[in-house]
Amino acid sequence: MEELRSMIREVPDFPKPGILFYDITTLLKDPKGLSLAADKLADAARGNKVDVVAGMESRGFLFGPLLALRLGTGFALMRKPGKLPAATTSVSYDLEYGTESLEIHSDAVRPGQRVLIADDVLATGGTAAAAVKLVEELGGEVAALSFLIELDFLRGRDRLEGYEVSSLLHYGS
Repeated sequence: MEELRSMIREVPDFPKPGILFYDITTLLKDPKGLSLAADKLADAARGNKVDVVAGMESRGFLFGPLLALRLGTGFALMRKPGKLPAATTSVSYDLEYGTESLEIHSDAVRPGQRVLIADDVLATGGTAAAAVKLVEELGGEVAALSFLIELDFLRGRDRLEGYEVSSLLHYGS
């Protein structure tokens, strides 16, 4: 995992003073690194029976399809309101400074399907918890949640208690 960690740029004071931002664009532009990340994420998920991978806008759209390809499943998009063309199911969730909503096509997950939820970073867990709720509202079962990076000091995993969570890289533990 140190090889992956070395490909992630640390940007101090972004987006505001005192924040250390972990920039994955340096990993994404490296074909070997991107392939290694996708392989490691898929390896962590292989122990679960997965019928579909779901990813949240926007960086879940980067890793979710790669995981779906490696696991031999389809991919379901979870987007901000008004971005999906067909009938949707929506959930609202609280942010530090307000609320946000997440939508999925109502037919993206069939009852009983096992869903792997994928994203780049697990921070406070709010978006991931909303994704779990969407899957379950559609009758799906959350097989696991998969992240490239977990910011341990934000304790997002606590909001996902009872679900299998895997993260390749941990920061701030």
